[in-house]
Amino acid sequence: MKSILTIIALIGFAGGSAFAGCGKTVTDTGKLKSFDKDSKALVIEVGGKEVTRTLTAAAKGADDAEKLVGKKVTVVSSHNKVESLAKG
Repeated sequence: MKSILTIIALIGFAGGSAFAGCGKTVTDTGKLKSFDKDSKALVIEVGGKEVTRTLTAAAKGADDAEKLVGKKVTVVSSHNKVESLAKG
């Protein structure tokens, strides 16, 4: 009985940590079409398609989002949450 409980506990810990931080990031380079200040949504035109990402307070370059509308930007995001926003 103890071994079964131990195995169940180990599976629970291993499964939980597998989803904790996948570390997958996406880099989008294109024209920043719009920025909605209220919802913090960035719309980027990448290869003829529009991509929407959500700006977070911790994102690098977040203060410059309004100034970059209409310009070429590089956005690094994880799970659609922006980690950094830079011109070019």
